[in-house]
Amino acid sequence: MGCKNHRMLPLRGAYLNLDDGFGSAHNRKCMFHAGLIPNIPENPRNRKRAKRGRKRLFNAVIHALRLRVERTFAWEDKLKRLLLRFERIQQRHYGMKLMAYTLINLRAFRGA
Repeated sequence: MGCKNHRMLPLRGAYLNLDDGFGSAHNRKCMFHAGLIPNIPENPRNRKRAKRGRKRLFNAVIHALRLRVERTFAWEDKLKRLLLRFERIQQRHYGMKLMAYTLINLRAFRGA
């Protein structure tokens, strides 16, 4: 069963970004068996000394991008007209999204 026949996205080798609460050994093992690369920050869990053994894989750049995307979705959710989708015509909804992103960027550049 290849991915070509079923028109599915190939996920093998893809990063799976999660919060540090999902970093248990069992969860990481399941992700590796599924062919995914877990990208989970290390949670020190009140340790006085560093954890022994091999360092776990963590790509901070990819994780920072994830946080940026989540923040943008949160800003979009604040705009009720987009959240409830009052516009039935696709072009109008797309235009509203463009206006919302313009306002979000304007706020970010202004520093508010």
